[in-house]
Amino acid sequence: MAALPEVGEWRFAGLGGPEMHQLAPEVENWLGEAAVLGLWEVLKKYGYFRRKMEETVARITELAPDGVVLIDYPGFNLRLAKRLRDGGYTGKLIYYISPQVWAWKKGRIKTMAELLDLMICIFPFEKALYEASGLRTIFGGHPLVDSLEAVKGRAFIREDNLVALLPGSREREIAALFPPMLEAAAILRARHPELRFATTGATPVLTERLGEMVREAGLADVVSVGAMSSHEIMCRAGVGVVASGTATLEAACLGLPYCLTYKVAWLTAQVARRVMSVRYLGIVNVIADREVVRELLQEKANGAALAEELERLVSSPGEREQLQEELAEVVARLGEGGAHLRAARAVLSAWDVSTTV
Repeated sequence: MAALPEVGEWRFAGLGGPEMHQLAPEVENWLGEAAVLGLWEVLKKYGYFRRKMEETVARITELAPDGVVLIDYPGFNLRLAKRLRDGGYTGKLIYYISPQVWAWKKGRIKTMAELLDLMICIFPFEKALYEASGLRTIFGGHPLVDSLEAVKGRAFIREDNLVALLPGSREREIAALFPPMLEAAAILRARHPELRFATTGATPVLTERLGEMVREAGLADVVSVGAMSSHEIMCRAGVGVVASGTATLEAACLGLPYCLTYKVAWLTAQVARRVMSVRYLGIVNVIADREVVRELLQEKANGAALAEELERLVSSPGEREQLQEELAEVVARLGEGGAHLRAARAVLSAWDVSTTV
């Protein structure tokens, strides 16, 4: 982390992504290195994360800031919080975008209450969970409500014969999930020649990879690649299949009737099945506490199963309409907007509890 610049009365340094780095060059962009998912993938980069932890602890100790805002990324940030407290750091520790320990290790909530001064959560049910441990918690609302407002305001027309294929934003996800999606597309196309399909990648490189896979599957005439953004696809498609992650919540916000799918390495899956303390993987289903969106995971993440679920939605306008209504009910629980401003005010409230959030 670079030296602290002065910005009005506030000075900043840290680790973040490209947008943070663009706003403040003193914030190191480490997203490319840090964005790994799954037990095996983390183990392969253990040495890097260990060095980064030591470097970060040393830099925070040297700078002695009044507060540290930990954003998401619990595997690293919860360890960082403990290292700082164990090392005698007495400044404020604030966590924004509460880690989903309620899904994996509820026992960590008590430990977090001992380490942190404030939790800012983005899902309404999280507030009671953290407050029960004595940790001051504020529900800030979900940032997607704000970021998708402009998209929702555009006059897209939903096309019943268009199917969204959204395999995720990582190369590993595409390698695991796009082949069964393409298999499902081939099955559906044989049954419904009028159907068309659309996909896109999170980067130009990934979009090109998707295009290669489509051509290799012999589906270039029916699967459009990169012609629309993921958000436009979600707004235009009649139905879709979406990889588990933030995209499933985006799809819900944009009203896409979809099914969820995911597949990880065998070891990661075995560990996850033993430690998960929630019944569902998809956050829409977690919020609703029932399976609003059909989940097709691991061995069920295959072409035949995906085709069967998409067939159900394609063939029934009533099923699609009901799912859209149920998705809208879940989205309504995420707040009315203003999440970023509310989070900023919440950070200020860590020093002045009278601050209105």
